[in-house]
Amino acid sequence: MPALSSLRADCENCFGLCCVVPAFAASADFAITKPAGQACPNLREDSRCGIHDKLRKTGFTGCTVYDCFGAGQKVSQLTFDGEDWRKSPKTAKTMFAVFPVMRDLQELLYYLTEAASLPTSAPIRDDLAEMIDRTERMTLDTPGVLRKLDVHSHRGAVNGLLLRASELARAAVPGKKKDRRGADLIGAKLKGANLRGALMRGTYLIGADLRGADLRQADVTGADLRDADIRGADFRDALFLLQSQLDAAKGDATTKLPDSLSHPAHW
Repeated sequence: MPALSSLRADCENCFGLCCVVPAFAASADFAITKPAGQACPNLREDSRCGIHDKLRKTGFTGCTVYDCFGAGQKVSQLTFDGEDWRKSPKTAKTMFAVFPVMRDLQELLYYLTEAASLPTSAPIRDDLAEMIDRTERMTLDTPGVLRKLDVHSHRGAVNGLLLRASELARAAVPGKKKDRRGADLIGAKLKGANLRGALMRGTYLIGADLRGADLRQADVTGADLRDADIRGADFRDALFLLQSQLDAAKGDATTKLPDSLSHPAHW
C-alpha cells in the first residue's frame, strides 16, 4: 500500500505539467486566461514557476490550491522515463493527454489508501487492498493505454468502496448523523455546529462560517471549502480531507487538523 506522502506533488521531478496542461480563465483565481496545452508565461525554462513565492499576491490563488497527487513526477519520470516535453516536442501531445488521467488515478489511490488505514475498514480491507493494487497497476501502463483508459468507470467502482468505508467509520459516531451530501451551504452560518459524523460529500461550503464547528469523522470528500472560515474548527479524524481543501479555506492556529495534514503558510 502506498504511503500518503508518496501521493503528493514533487515539483523538483516534474516538467511543470500543471502549468501547461490545464486551461484556466481570468477570474478571482487566475490573473490571466490560458488555453489547455499552452505553458503559463510564468513557467521558466527549468520547469519552475517564476512567481511561486508570490502567487497569491499576483492573482494566482488557483495555483496554490492545486494538487496533482504526485501525477506530475510519475508521468515525467516513470511514464515518459524523464523525457522532457520541451526537448522532445513529439511526446508533448501524448504526455499532456496522459497527465489528467494519471492525476485522477493518483487521487483515487490517495482516497483508497486513507480508507484502508481506517481501523473501522477491517470488513472491507481485502477489497480495498485489491482495488489499490488494481489502480496502481493502471498507473504503470504505457502512455498509449493510459490515454484511452476509462477513468470514469473505474472511479465508479472505487467510489462504492469509499462510500462503504465512510459508512463504517461514521457508524462509530453515536447518535443521528446529518446528511448534507451535495447541499448548497454557500455562506451558511454554521458557527459551532455539531457536524460530527456528517455526510458532506460534494457539499458547497464556499464562504461558510464554520468557526468552532465539530467535523470529526465527517466525510468531506470533494467538499468545497473555498474562503470558508474554519478558525477553531475541529477536523481531527475528518474523512478524506485534502490539503488542497485546507489551502482554499481560511483558518488559523486554532484549527485542529489530522496529523497527516498541515496548517497552510498563508493562514
